[in-house]
Amino acid sequence: MTRWTSSVGAPQLARLLGSQHGRGTVTPLGGRRTPAYRSLADGIRLLVLEGRVPVAARLPAERELAAALSVSRTTVAAAYEALRGEGFLESRRGAGSWTAVPAGSPLPTRALDPLPPEAGESMIDLGCAAAIAPEPWLTRAVQGALEELPPYAHTHGDYPAGLPALRQALADRYTARGVPTMPEQIMVTTGAMGAVAAISRLMAGRGERVAVESPSYANVLQLMREAGARLVPVAMARDLAGWDLPAWRQVLRDAAPRMAYVIADFHNPTGALAPEEQRRELVEAARAAGTLLVADETMSELALEPGLELPRPVCAFDPAGNAVITVGSASKSFWAGLRIGWVRAAPDVIRGLVAARAYADLGTPVLDQLAVTWLLTTGGWHEAIALRRAQTRENRDAVVAAVRRHLPDWEFTVPRGGLTLWARTGGLSGSRIAEAGERLGVRVPSGPRFGVDGAFEGYVRLPFTVAPPVAEEAASRLAEAARLVASGATAAVETPRTYVA
Repeated sequence: MTRWTSSVGAPQLARLLGSQHGRGTVTPLGGRRTPAYRSLADGIRLLVLEGRVPVAARLPAERELAAALSVSRTTVAAAYEALRGEGFLESRRGAGSWTAVPAGSPLPTRALDPLPPEAGESMIDLGCAAAIAPEPWLTRAVQGALEELPPYAHTHGDYPAGLPALRQALADRYTARGVPTMPEQIMVTTGAMGAVAAISRLMAGRGERVAVESPSYANVLQLMREAGARLVPVAMARDLAGWDLPAWRQVLRDAAPRMAYVIADFHNPTGALAPEEQRRELVEAARAAGTLLVADETMSELALEPGLELPRPVCAFDPAGNAVITVGSASKSFWAGLRIGWVRAAPDVIRGLVAARAYADLGTPVLDQLAVTWLLTTGGWHEAIALRRAQTRENRDAVVAAVRRHLPDWEFTVPRGGLTLWARTGGLSGSRIAEAGERLGVRVPSGPRFGVDGAFEGYVRLPFTVAPPVAEEAASRLAEAARLVASGATAAVETPRTYVA
């Protein structure tokens, strides 16, 4: 009986390996040359650890891969043998070879799960773009929620569309932003991911094309992959200039995607802010193509430049909510531990989402909803967001300064808002830097997590979630990781150091 559950063709594997180095060879960039078989083994191992080649995926036969890479069969055979010795490959005569992970190792994923708090003494976690709670506002919100809880305790507690008070508060917020909204146009969800998952299930079935920015938010890309969507990437404009509208018009016209997912406000990972005219044009193009536009507003509150005038929301150019569905969340602006998201759409779309929810999670925790309602109706939200912006601005400036000091070859444009810096890594592999960095005690997501099919190997994403002293130490460790990658010495990495935050 075979042990593999999927397969990777030789041309596909060659393309993925080539993307690690920015060229079609298996030799690492920079520094001293490593043996070809070792470079190939390291490349395949890294693809498995990144999740870009699944565990239990059948690899090509040695002769096929050798031809695709233009190397000798002996090189491929030696690489496979090295991977078997390390526990990353299993083989059986007549069944071929398939990927594995060493016993006791966690399965790789395309996203970085947050580290447990106890790991904080030895590891600087830049994998998750989520900040600490803006106290004292979290405590006050929970206390206010507890005071409002007793009447709800006498009900069944299931509110598939959300608490009426929170739906009204969110509708009022959109109305205040210039987009008249009724509570019937709002559904409360368990975070923004719950919102996107619900929309994808209802609007884009398995096999449907979904257009996405390139790069885009890693967790949503993976959610859509697992739902069976056919992702169609559309490149972002250069230098944080928003969307490439000619590219979007071509994709909408030629691919006719059922749905498109975009982040107009302080895009994750680049930090780009789409201008108002781009928003208008993209809505018009999507409507003409019959494509449903899903606009993710989770970063919209995080303008970091004082006096920055924000464009109108994407949904302002489709106020009825028939062509644009908006997703929002308290997770990035306030605190990720408060799992409240929402959808704004036409009432009939909301009714469809609510009806479908009976087969998913039924509803969102009442106490969390009451806490956000308290914030939105007492002025606490405004105060908490002001605090969040000040903290994030200080962290952003510290990250930028530290990277410029320790990694002067890295290139980036400083965003005017959001939580992330998208950095080009000076011609080195972002995946290899991330791997070496984790051994040195700093955890960052590499560029391919935010792309489709191996794109953005020469990038990493750095969040504005650590205080200035920690940002300095993180940049120092990343600089050491980059030196190791450039020299080809990534195997000789020291044990992570402890630090005091």
